[in-house]
Amino acid sequence: MLTLYGSTTSGNCYKPRLLLAKLGRNFRHVEVSTVDGGTRTADYLAKNPNGKVPLLELEDGRLLAESNAILMHLSEGTRYLPADAYERALCYQWLFFEQYSHEPQIAVRRSLVVYPHLAAFATAERMAALLEGGSKALAVMEDRLAKAPFFAGETLSVADIALYAYTHDAGTAGFDLARFPFVSAWLSRVAADEGHVEIGWKPA
Repeated sequence: MLTLYGSTTSGNCYKPRLLLAKLGRNFRHVEVSTVDGGTRTADYLAKNPNGKVPLLELEDGRLLAESNAILMHLSEGTRYLPADAYERALCYQWLFFEQYSHEPQIAVRRSLVVYPHLAAFATAERMAALLEGGSKALAVMEDRLAKAPFFAGETLSVADIALYAYTHDAGTAGFDLARFPFVSAWLSRVAADEGHVEIGWKPA
């Protein structure tokens, strides 16, 4: 059985759990968090020297880190990875956008709001800069979704799952999603897709 190491409160860890739920694949969840030091234990660092979650352990013991790499692997041969070469490239494009333009703004601002131990880093200047940067990322998404129902085209892909993870909770971080009606409508479409689960879900 697949084993997924990660935190149930992390958006990056939510991504592979959400995809696995949509695919109906069985897996074992092992709770590991940066908050309690779990990612810095010797046992965990032996599996992922980078000391981050999520981490996927395959049935044969091979390991795969980085949330979007895990999404790409799990989506091979499924409806969540486009077969068309251009649409697949679009999927890659938005996965890179998520990691370089979206997550560093929206996810970081959410972390500073949600996790008490990070409160000292939430200076007014930093929070303002993150709000501005995250709003720009949402505006880019709004422009794309005004032209297509999903990021890689007409059907939902791992690009949507990656961007959904932190966008759906952006309000917690202080972003006004009412300013982005196409993004809001897209969030509803992703949530309506079969097998959807909320961020805190994990297998029984």
